[in-house]
Amino acid sequence: MGSITAYQAAAGRRYRVRWRDDSTHRQVEKRGFRTKREAEIFLARTEVARTDGSYTDPSAARAAVGNHGTVWMRNKRHSLKASSYSSLETSWRVYVRPRWEDTRIGDIRASQVEQWIRELSEGTAPTNRTKSSGVAGKPRSATVVYRALGVLAGILDTAVRDGRIPRNVARGAQNLPTKRSEKPRRYLTHAEVVRLAEAASTSTYRTLILVLAYCGLRWSEAIGMHVRDINFDRQRIQVNRAAVEVEGRIVLGAPKNWERRIVPFPEFLEPPLQEMCTGKGPDDLVFTDAEGNHLRRAKTSVGTTSWFAAALERSGIERLTPHDLRHTAASLAISSGANVKAVRRMLGHKSTAMTLDTYADLFEDDLADVAARLNQGALAADVSRIIQV
Repeated sequence: MGSITAYQAAAGRRYRVRWRDDSTHRQVEKRGFRTKREAEIFLARTEVARTDGSYTDPSAARAAVGNHGTVWMRNKRHSLKASSYSSLETSWRVYVRPRWEDTRIGDIRASQVEQWIRELSEGTAPTNRTKSSGVAGKPRSATVVYRALGVLAGILDTAVRDGRIPRNVARGAQNLPTKRSEKPRRYLTHAEVVRLAEAASTSTYRTLILVLAYCGLRWSEAIGMHVRDINFDRQRIQVNRAAVEVEGRIVLGAPKNWERRIVPFPEFLEPPLQEMCTGKGPDDLVFTDAEGNHLRRAKTSVGTTSWFAAALERSGIERLTPHDLRHTAASLAISSGANVKAVRRMLGHKSTAMTLDTYADLFEDDLADVAARLNQGALAADVSRIIQV
């Protein structure tokens, strides 16, 4: 059992609670209780926590978020892909660290977390750009807010597992911003894909557009493809790696979701792909720039003059991104009657449910077809006998 003793502080009579930590076998105390009743309640809760295994040493909660977060980020760097870690590191450096670096993990309150969420959404939260100047920035998107909160929550999750704090107050926030729905996707038709490829300035770009639009590869997977990854006998592409551009440099790694897969390509793509591979060795890149290096992602924002933007302008197609060609591949495959499981494998999704959720809008015609088939079946069974048709 613990003990309660009174002492004289500058502000008046106060009480301290002392007890023995079962793991370290040393005496621990907490001071500053205004009444003996408050001290008794705290001691009772502490004894219950020691009994049911939820006890945490108050001194362990004094670690600052900055120190704990630095270790957490190092561990994440070891386990995440470069692109994923880059997003996490930016969120930690720009949003989380400026606000919480000097705060003790045991002092963080749910209300403070929710205030921070509001300030991020309003653009008034401190960042590494505004902390020193005090000048408010622009409101942050829901995606930025969710990612920043996720970093803080991840750090505190580790603190809970370490027994530093009893629970994570960053989980279950009540004022998270609503993610606005994205604008409707633009799927190209066969004719539009041909027109866009035709408007590209080189054979490399023309073939790349066709591969993206008919194989559903991600940009990073297409530019990371080696000659040996193409099986011309079976008309298959082995997706083994992704070449991701991170902070201006190309980083090689596994495909998204760590899932290597085999993707079929239409027969008409064999001649242009053969042309891309002519004179190259098995480990050479299929698509390269003029110097033989990885292609850089083509920018399509307003005012840019990339080869892709130029092809869009010449073809008369509204602004798209290269990633929209992956969506086009899904659309063309589904409209051709391909099985959704086959589409999932082509795209490299984790599950068929993910494919259905991502491209739910492409299955509207299927719903109409279901109704039409049910109608035909009912009429064949002479449903008109019981209803007025």
